[in-house]
Amino acid sequence: MSEEGVEVPRALASGPSAFIPAKEMLIDGPNQDILIESFLSLGRVDHLTMVLALHPAYLSCFLRTQHALLELDGPLPRHWRHYISVMAAARHHCSYLVQQHSTGFLEAGGEEGWLCGLQHAPTKLRSLQTLNKLLAHRPWLIAQQHIQELVSPGAEPRWSLAELIHAVILMAHAHSLCSFVWGCGLNPEPDHVGGYTFQPPSPTHPPRCPHSPANEDCRQELVDGVVEVEVLMKRMVELQQQEEECTQEEMVTRFERERSESIPTAVVRGAPPDLVLCLVEEPEFRYEDFAPRGEQSPPTMRAQDYSWEDHGFSLVNRLLPDMGQLLDEKFQVVSNLTYHRMAMHEGVDTYTLRKALWNYIHCLYGIRYDDYDYGSVNVLLERSLKVFVKTMACHPEQTTARIYHAFWRHFRHSEKVHANLIVMEARLQAALLYTLRAITHYMR
Repeated sequence: MSEEGVEVPRALASGPSAFIPAKEMLIDGPNQDILIESFLSLGRVDHLTMVLALHPAYLSCFLRTQHALLELDGPLPRHWRHYISVMAAARHHCSYLVQQHSTGFLEAGGEEGWLCGLQHAPTKLRSLQTLNKLLAHRPWLIAQQHIQELVSPGAEPRWSLAELIHAVILMAHAHSLCSFVWGCGLNPEPDHVGGYTFQPPSPTHPPRCPHSPANEDCRQELVDGVVEVEVLMKRMVELQQQEEECTQEEMVTRFERERSESIPTAVVRGAPPDLVLCLVEEPEFRYEDFAPRGEQSPPTMRAQDYSWEDHGFSLVNRLLPDMGQLLDEKFQVVSNLTYHRMAMHEGVDTYTLRKALWNYIHCLYGIRYDDYDYGSVNVLLERSLKVFVKTMACHPEQTTARIYHAFWRHFRHSEKVHANLIVMEARLQAALLYTLRAITHYMR
């Protein structure tokens, strides 16, 4: 309460992330430039940017892509771009992104009524709902007919292919960003619902540090953590030296084993806020595990038959000039991002671990690489990491602090954020590949 009797709200969060201590976010040196660039373009440095700034090379190409998607000249009006992003973020109950894009929507001249429910939006935007639902949860079901219904001459209202590809990339970008927002435990912005209070702060008791060596359990945990890192290092070296040839049939079997492995993710969260629920049709439609081999299961997409490099990239560039280039640069940066360190070790080649993470996410989405031995996934990704990755990629709204802290207990938070970037981009590419394949089939 101020002296004039005006209530002044107080920010609730003490940092950008509920999972990562604020002091780890206090960055200086080369990262300052990118934060200044973000401040100048957005007028603020939001929580998302602060966490992404742990990896400045990635952040700069992320900001370029997002700016092109939302702001630069393109087939869709600016307020529609934000509304499509709102529709997409609502699928994963991500009130952080729903609120960010609702603000962008209103600032671009959008009608407030549209945010009260999908029924208030134009029919043309509502016609994206099936594609939005499939892209978010089961992109392997996207077929030529879904494209045809929106773009063929008889479609009413009709989308042009350029408008549709713009909408698809906006939706897939928002869905994968939901994974990152939930996976890093981003706190609401101070001006978001849930980000401020008018209550005075209550006296706080310093929390016991979970890694305080004074605690006997913690000391044991530290020892276990060190052992886990050593075991992982050893496995990585062994895999790189391994020369065992395995038959094509065995490779397929190992892929199927990973794809249908039961990894429990069902943590039930409280109902999402109304501002999110009113923007979701069929909220019960979710990711579904692939059935074990032999049972009714969607066919696998072989990466050799339709890949980003050979097919997707050129199609996007043809329909939405420069966007293929921007996405490709972002995929490349994530694929090559390394600091040659792992937990307390320096000079480490982490390629096999990064590759296992990327291919595991594509495996969860039914994409198989003929030349990759999926046995490596089981060797390199401990179960607690698989639980986290699968939850974040397939059911992001069920991510909790407990599963974030359970994996890679001795790694830096920036390394966990690095893993989250891999999940986000691999998921984005998988969803795009299925949709771009359907568009290619339609255009033939």
